[in-house]
Amino acid sequence: MDAIKKRIFVIEDDEDILELLRITLSSAGFEVRTSATGSNALAKVKAMQPDLVLLDLMLPGISGFKICESLRSDPTVREIPIIMLTARSAETDRVRGLELGADDYVSKPFSPRELVLRIKAVLRRENSPNAVDTLLNSGSISLDVERHRASVDNRELNLTATEFKLLLELMRKKGRVLDRQQLLSGVWTDFYDGYERTVDTHIRRLRKKLGPAASMIETVRGIGYRLRDRSAS
Repeated sequence: MDAIKKRIFVIEDDEDILELLRITLSSAGFEVRTSATGSNALAKVKAMQPDLVLLDLMLPGISGFKICESLRSDPTVREIPIIMLTARSAETDRVRGLELGADDYVSKPFSPRELVLRIKAVLRRENSPNAVDTLLNSGSISLDVERHRASVDNRELNLTATEFKLLLELMRKKGRVLDRQQLLSGVWTDFYDGYERTVDTHIRRLRKKLGPAASMIETVRGIGYRLRDRSAS
């Protein structure tokens, strides 16, 4: 870990699990802040600006899904990675969480060691760009990697962190067909064993936000997706 501690904000209503998370994450070298309710979690996250949010789904008053949606719709915190932590392990819940912009999903009961590894994997992916280029262009789509901004015809797009990473992956490998598993491993965490259906959902949402440039993302039937390389046409 870096000399400056990474800050984790934990939203969990179970006191025993909250204490376990506090001890586990502190021992791993993280600075930990916690909240037992979701009602004031958004305000606390905005005030702290943590490096990652660990979010339980089953909270009193307001669900973790709603908190995730609120975080992803707020421009001041929408880029903060979110890992969902919950006893709800059904595929529909996993997919819904990832569709709302979560970066990973860990089911209870969980291995503290695995959880720490997943957190480090998400943070590593956030802070370690895989290419030298920081300004990318394809047709009317422009990406400023350092500033984490995307635009179409100079109109800035309101992308979630996951949508931005997905577009970045496609643009860095434009012209190449990427299957769903490649996109999962390239955009989500190294440990994500997830559901390829969520890739289709994110592509659909990304196309909607790209508007007139939506057709730049091509579906390769039976395989996956590619971003058209106009220079090759």
